[in-house]
Amino acid sequence: MFDDLLAHPGVIEEMTIGSRIGIMAFHGGSLERMTDVIAEAVATASGASSYIVRQPDDLRWHIPSRLVDPTRSERLAAFIDHVDVAVALHGFGRSGLFTTILAGGANRDLASHVAGHLRGALPGYHVVDELEEIPEELRGQHPDNPVNRPRSGGVQIELPPRVRGLGPWWDDRPYEGLSSHTSDLVTGLVSALDDW
Repeated sequence: MFDDLLAHPGVIEEMTIGSRIGIMAFHGGSLERMTDVIAEAVATASGASSYIVRQPDDLRWHIPSRLVDPTRSERLAAFIDHVDVAVALHGFGRSGLFTTILAGGANRDLASHVAGHLRGALPGYHVVDELEEIPEELRGQHPDNPVNRPRSGGVQIELPPRVRGLGPWWDDRPYEGLSSHTSDLVTGLVSALDDW
């Protein structure tokens, strides 16, 4: 199924080899908007390796993370083989959680580390890294989730629309490029990767 998505017209798969820390956004483009842009900005600023899949505007094909299979993508396999840890960016939106960022994934030390940096960078957001406080389907614990496949696993960051610069919060706030919240998010993630 994942290779079918990658073969779909307009889907772009990108992989850049940098440091042994990786940043991922495999639901990017039109699906979980801005996750790909944020991942690219973090990778550029930190020198991290990156793996990004961008869907075109006319496609919104959600493949569950556990089915994003490195045996179906040479680029994903090479990325996972190269990095020691990874951070995967996802988008979510739920009533009552529009200023909540969730830090799941199998590497709990890394999740706590990244969460601490995000709390410092985004004081207006509630950053949750206690697994029991994260909705089960957003915890990113499945061993086949690509963020958990590197040697030391990784952390799955679930981002609400507001921190990605999306939604009615920004309707009356014209800006060029990234929103102020998104810029602060990038700063926090870069700081976390640099300190790891």
